[in-house]
Amino acid sequence: MRLIHLQLQDILADALQAAMQSGALPEVAPEALPEIIVERPKRAEHGDFASPMALPLARPMRRAPRQIAEVIVAHLPDNELIASVELAGPGYINIRLNPGWLTKQVDRILQEGEAFADLDIGAGKTAQVEFVSANPTGPLTVGHGRGAVLGDTLASILQAVGWNVTREYYYNDAGRQMRVLGDSVRLRLLQLLGQEVEFPEDYYQGEYIIDIARDILNEYGSEAAEKDWQFFKHIAQDVIFADIRQTLERLNIHHDVYTNEATFYETGAIWDVLERLREKGYVYDKDGAVWFKATEFGADKDRVLVRSTGEPTYRLPDIAYHVNKLERGFDLIVDVLGADHIAEMPDVINAVYALGYTDAPQRIQPIFHQFVTLVRGGQAVKMSTRRANFVTLDELIDEVGPDAVRYFMISRSPNAQMEFDLELATQQSDENPVYYIQYAHARTAGILERQAPERGISFDPNADVSVLTHPSELALIREMLRLSDVLAHCAAELAPHHLTFYARELASTFNQFYRDCPVLTAEDEALVKARLKLVKAAQIALARTLHLLGMQAPSEM
Repeated sequence: MRLIHLQLQDILADALQAAMQSGALPEVAPEALPEIIVERPKRAEHGDFASPMALPLARPMRRAPRQIAEVIVAHLPDNELIASVELAGPGYINIRLNPGWLTKQVDRILQEGEAFADLDIGAGKTAQVEFVSANPTGPLTVGHGRGAVLGDTLASILQAVGWNVTREYYYNDAGRQMRVLGDSVRLRLLQLLGQEVEFPEDYYQGEYIIDIARDILNEYGSEAAEKDWQFFKHIAQDVIFADIRQTLERLNIHHDVYTNEATFYETGAIWDVLERLREKGYVYDKDGAVWFKATEFGADKDRVLVRSTGEPTYRLPDIAYHVNKLERGFDLIVDVLGADHIAEMPDVINAVYALGYTDAPQRIQPIFHQFVTLVRGGQAVKMSTRRANFVTLDELIDEVGPDAVRYFMISRSPNAQMEFDLELATQQSDENPVYYIQYAHARTAGILERQAPERGISFDPNADVSVLTHPSELALIREMLRLSDVLAHCAAELAPHHLTFYARELASTFNQFYRDCPVLTAEDEALVKARLKLVKAAQIALARTLHLLGMQAPSEM
């Protein structure tokens, strides 16, 4: 089904054309007609939708906006969607939906089931969402967790609105940090053998390094001490990456594609990109290093692509990787990155643009998320860990559970700093949004699966829903239908946090209906059966929202 506001746009456009054709309004050339805007008003008393379309028509038609609005309303075609139209202010058109049409949507929701609220906005298009992308040098941190949930939820939303989505994980398995990882494990193994060796402060300090060294010693014996850093690097990388995937599995996060930096060294893609940039005049040599002319794209200074040691900086393989993404033909490329990448990403996009991919700024959309602070009792806390000198994502999951991690991690805009309230996340009360939303779903299951059968009341799929006329019943239907709007907005803005707000509002609207409208003790059988259908529709909408958020939709709590 098309979004309601788009249907209303078409109805208003037809009314405008009819008014011009009849001579009631002056003819305006199609190219001079302003876009018809239909939006939800901020205040409920202004109706379900409102349009300011008459205001920008005032100049080309040389009439007062309110007069134009009156004529448009007078030429509205017959339709089942609109119940009434009111004029407000200088010429706003306020629209109220037809209750009869609203109640019919209950049957549509039941029919669509798990596909409820799906859209075809991205039909025929492909999107790649790259997220997590933590290097295999240690366990996932709480910060990685925010990017993981953000990327996975956004991918689910894009799929819901029609995109063919690829979830991708990119990791750096080359360069200095991997040499340091291998040598960190090697030195810890030597220490386990009783050798006195200096362990550099900039090496990986976590207990997990000692655990890996101990496992290697148990498997290979003291002969492992003769191996070089690469031997230790390969083993450590595999162990850590298996641990990362296991952690993501706990959050129900899976990737379709894994890409590593070493691939672009092996294929020569990195040096090919560098040569192409040099040929186009965007690269020069200075002080033994190779520089990218970032200032030609508005940067404050040029950037080093290859150090004087001959080792590339992060920018160069990232440029090669994004060329690879574009060559794979994705219509939309979303990079979910930590705030520490803000300075680097413009250079990557500009370099790709310089290589001839002129649509790169439109196709490549980075999302930067800020840091996470854990809070208990209003105070920042540092959870203890033996695995690293940072808080691991596993520790957070252990304390609050995967659903709370997923919800709270995207409950704010990625641009905002996040304070993760540990006490709130574990409360079993209406103050905890995770509990509140899931309990609303459990309440629908209780009515449908336990309470109704206990009373001998069966679910009737053919029950007449036209008897649903109570304001709280209609409010619940309106709120369920808003899910499609929310998904479209989240996808357009690449901002999944709006879905968490909606989930809370949907649960609240259902609870209001539950308080106002007795389901199983309604005054007549027809109303009982109609309300059971409404409860079933609410269950579908709540479950759909929870699943898009990657959360469980429990039947009991």
